Amino acid sequence: MEFKSHPRSIVARPKAKPSPANKELSRYDEYMDHVRGLAPKTRSMALRIVGRLLASQFGERPVRISAIKPDHVRQFFAEQAKLYSKPVNAGTVVAALRGYFRYRASQGDAVHGLVGVLSYPANWQLSSLPKSLTTEEVEQLVAVLGQPGRSMLRAAAIVRCALDLGLRSGEVARIGLDDINWYAGTITLRHTKSRREDVMPLPAATGKAIAAYLKHERPKTDSRAVFVRYNAPRGLPVGPDLIRKSIRQAYARAGLPYTRSHLLRHTMANRLLAGGSSLKEVADVLRHRSLNTTMIYAKLDSRKLIEVALPWPGSPS
Repeated sequence: MEFKSHPRSIVARPKAKPSPANKELSRYDEYMDHVRGLAPKTRSMALRIVGRLLASQFGERPVRISAIKPDHVRQFFAEQAKLYSKPVNAGTVVAALRGYFRYRASQGDAVHGLVGVLSYPANWQLSSLPKSLTTEEVEQLVAVLGQPGRSMLRAAAIVRCALDLGLRSGEVARIGLDDINWYAGTITLRHTKSRREDVMPLPAATGKAIAAYLKHERPKTDSRAVFVRYNAPRGLPVGPDLIRKSIRQAYARAGLPYTRSHLLRHTMANRLLAGGSSLKEVADVLRHRSLNTTMIYAKLDSRKLIEVALPWPGSPS
């Protein structure tokens, strides 16, 4: 009987009889997809790491989780950590192994001892301030949008989506014509990092920039994507790399020494805080699944920091 793969499966199904390890990875892939709702990229990375563990422990033999001992996990992690240039990046291995062991716990295996030996390397995520554009730099960037030239209207619309909506590069690339409700003034974000559909208000400046691009510059194409290619293959949707390139070029035209497109997302969060929004409201707009992800912006909330600041010794207040 031919082994048919699930259409969204990450694990490649060999034509020959799959090994016990491959069967185990297939089951775990389906669990990550249907139960945890993880994105394909996240699942693929986890499967590579777990696959190495199973291969090192069992080879072509049946998979017996009870045969894996804490010392085996420590040794495996030490070997895998050598593959990463920075210690903090080895946290990917910890996350992948912990996720797999928790899956096995849900299947009735006693793996708490295996989870306990895995600890994340030091990663001081909140040790520095998130970089964002100043008000003057935002004005510089906005001033160069829409300049005459090839693909300038597309670049202006892309920058506006990142700056006004806080969209990630992939989210900008995936905006479709059917996602924009011009009458209601909203935009629906589909296939986001959190795998949800979110409806957001469409700011007037952003809508005008998109409309100008659609009316005066977008090539004729059957594609329903908003942003499409000018060069071959002409008319096909752009990818995240082109979105990032357009933002880098906009920085350069504005005379700004930046390259990271994610900087505009940080800038949007900072502007929300400066306008009086709470961290919960910022988290909702940025579509963070966990409020902890938004906590780094607490350092930019000068209103709250003033409230907790202690008086300088010897000062009257």
